[in-house]
Amino acid sequence: MVMKKGKLTVVQTEIPDVLWIQAQDLVAAGWFRDLDELMLVALRRFLESHPGESIEEFIRQDVEWGLRGDE
Repeated sequence: MVMKKGKLTVVQTEIPDVLWIQAQDLVAAGWFRDLDELMLVALRRFLESHPGESIEEFIRQDVEWGLRGDE
């Protein structure tokens, strides 16, 4: 579920229990102020390390593989 909230968007998602526990542990240890901050940092780092053109190339490769099979 995605909801707009001013200049923010609220996103509801499901994650594996093991990731949830690890995230809570990082907050409890003081690495992040709260789970919102952890999620923002994680998403920002992922997007910075995976620029759009790289993702488009991965999609192209997947489509080509799907059309040709495992040659």
